[in-house]
Amino acid sequence: MYSFLLNLHSGFRYVVLILLVIALFNAIIAWTSKKPYTEAHRKLNLFTMISAHIQFLSGLMLYFYSPWVKFQPINETMKDQALRYWTVEHLAMMLFAIILITVGHSRSKKAAGPSNKHRAISIFYGLAVLIILSAITQSGRHL
Repeated sequence: MYSFLLNLHSGFRYVVLILLVIALFNAIIAWTSKKPYTEAHRKLNLFTMISAHIQFLSGLMLYFYSPWVKFQPINETMKDQALRYWTVEHLAMMLFAIILITVGHSRSKKAAGPSNKHRAISIFYGLAVLIILSAITQSGRHL
């Protein structure tokens, strides 16, 4: 089960990253060039958010099977850099990124005017991409 979840989580990150980068660049270009917010923009942003949530759920399942996540004794876990990263830091960073993606999508839905919709996606998805890339880099794994 662990191997399956690890492969799913590791492989699906590319889908999430590709969708995030496309949605981010799409929003930045549309925001700066004052383009309308179309149904295609809405769907791309929605699919990006859904894929990020699926990735988070697969990671959460992996969290409970991983040999790199240890709670007992917690003081020993916190002293070990790798165990601390996988037990605490990775989960916290990814949860924060998911929150940013969700808030960005929600704000874009509620925003008045296309410029504000694109701006919300640009800011929140952009911050999420930075956090996700930072977490991947800290993990010692490369893209």
